Amino acid sequence: ELIPLILCTACLHPEPKERDQLLHILFNLIKRPDDEQRQMILTGCVAFARHVGPTRVEAELLPQCWEQINHKYPERRLLVAESCGALAPYLPKEIRSSLVLSMLQQMLMEDKADLVREAVIKSLGIIMGYIDDPDKYQQGFELLLSALGDPSERVVNATHQVFLPAYAAWTTELGNLQSHLIPTLLNKIEKLLREGEHGLDEHKLHMYLSALQSLIPSLFALVLQNAPFSSKAKLHGEVPQIEVTRFPRPMSPLQDVSTIIGSREQLAVLLQLYDYQLEHEGTTGWESLLWVVNQLLPQLIEIVGKINVTSTACVHEFSRFFWRLCRTFGKIFTNTKVKPQFQEILRLSEENIDSSAGNGVLTKATVPIYATGVLTCYIQEEDRKLLIGFLEDVMTLLSLSHAPLDSLKASFVELGANPAYHELLLTVLWYGVVHTSALVRCTAARMFELTLRGMSEALVDKRVAPALVTLSSDPEFSVRIATIPAFGTIMETVIQRELLERVKMQLASFLEDPQYQDQYSLHTEIIKTFGRVGPNAEPRFRDEFVIPHLHKLALVNNLQIVDSKRLDIATHLFEAYSALSCCCILALVICLRIDMEHLSPEHEVILTSMIKECEQKVENKTVQEPQGSMSIAASLVSEDTKTKFLNKMGQLTTSGAMLANVFQRKK
Repeated sequence: ELIPLILCTACLHPEPKERDQLLHILFNLIKRPDDEQRQMILTGCVAFARHVGPTRVEAELLPQCWEQINHKYPERRLLVAESCGALAPYLPKEIRSSLVLSMLQQMLMEDKADLVREAVIKSLGIIMGYIDDPDKYQQGFELLLSALGDPSERVVNATHQVFLPAYAAWTTELGNLQSHLIPTLLNKIEKLLREGEHGLDEHKLHMYLSALQSLIPSLFALVLQNAPFSSKAKLHGEVPQIEVTRFPRPMSPLQDVSTIIGSREQLAVLLQLYDYQLEHEGTTGWESLLWVVNQLLPQLIEIVGKINVTSTACVHEFSRFFWRLCRTFGKIFTNTKVKPQFQEILRLSEENIDSSAGNGVLTKATVPIYATGVLTCYIQEEDRKLLIGFLEDVMTLLSLSHAPLDSLKASFVELGANPAYHELLLTVLWYGVVHTSALVRCTAARMFELTLRGMSEALVDKRVAPALVTLSSDPEFSVRIATIPAFGTIMETVIQRELLERVKMQLASFLEDPQYQDQYSLHTEIIKTFGRVGPNAEPRFRDEFVIPHLHKLALVNNLQIVDSKRLDIATHLFEAYSALSCCCILALVICLRIDMEHLSPEHEVILTSMIKECEQKVENKTVQEPQGSMSIAASLVSEDTKTKFLNKMGQLTTSGAMLANVFQRKK
């Protein structure tokens, strides 16, 4: 009841001093105003501003805001931040782009409260809608970068939802979207990649790339509004419907292309003309679109070739970016303008196998980003065939040229995260399984391991296991070895008893068949796999299969004549033991001491004390049946022993250069 009374009196009172006191009361009416109370005060301020005009708002209301900019209560500072936006339309324009902008800038840089900075961002968005002084464009850009780099997620989200779209609209109005804003962000990404040879700042990369992604709708709107047909886009008669899935879901209503264009109907008319133009009339004279085709895309594709293919986060971010770009610009554009540029660079042909220059690009991030960001945009049958064919070609060419497989792995990891692509990936791998070259079959065997996580047991049973069994009896020995990690991963991820038994039989044949007796590389692969999957495998399988077989391998290793091989196997065994939850595997440690006594005497002392500790533990505990799923080994060990065991391991790692990295747990 008080607010209207205070405001009416403040509007009409002849004495400036009294008016000042009344407005002071208004801003200090409530000690810590909540959302609803602040909304009432702001509504009152707006009513006052409408009534008295810009000059008095500047002279009488703004000083009240200014006074509270550093108030001790965040609610009062929130009131200041919100009033800057609410009063923006009623202030003289030069004040809007000077004093108010400065107040908001100060609060964005200095205020400790996330909620206050979030309110500042929303008010900046409103200010951007009213500002018309081109000299303030650069200051706006700097504010945008500060906001995008804010430590608070709330502030960053508000930037993408409100401030960035508003700033983009003003940028478009000034003609700076294609000449400054997008190129500057791209240049910042290029600079990061140049400087990041020893370690890329992935947080900053995410910041710039997410900003570019939020600008895609504004860029597409600009292309439509500056098209040769824009003058013909009149609303009359039946308006075509826009398909629900035509655009990616916008991050906020302000990033919706129809909001930027003006209405859904207007957008529908423009889209119809856009598709027709691209299909039948071409792009001659269409400057805004030619900029995307001739400048933006080549620069983006060049950037993609420079990012680290083993960084899952980077590959994922760029993949999503290209997906959004292609989905926004549409199917015809993707097929006629985007795909040809990638294909030109990725020239896939058997002749390229020996020429390292033509092939280098296949090992880069260009491969996974084209596969997962461009080829997955549309999922009709011909699109799926293109994706399958591309992955098959990459797998073949990388294998035949003995190149690193990181780009193929990155494609599989990114696609495998979505169960909708599991069948497709298995189709690609089956092509590898039946390939005439052992090199390709070997790659296929290695790739199975990556596809297994998150895959349904039905698919593992019907498609993966039969393929691995086929490969495990391959004429080429290297192909058989390459299946071991995948068999291990099945043991770790599957619970179906029958399937586990089949895998166990296969691993047992590798371990027990006389033809594999002296196969050093096979033993190494099995030990590494046991160390990786043992901790997560079923306890019974671990106790009755993994541990006894590790023991046998350790005994065999005692008889190895070649010292380098013997030490290598001993090292891998050590890694496996440390991974197996540091269970007290007494027999294994004893075997290992024999090797170390022979090869590395300085470690033998530590192993001896480990054995003593294990023996004491066994004497002190009566061996009980495992309860529930707890293994016999684990039931013999207390936390105390585990800690001591690990400490001993620590001494080992520091006391001998040869085993320096033995105990780093595998990621």
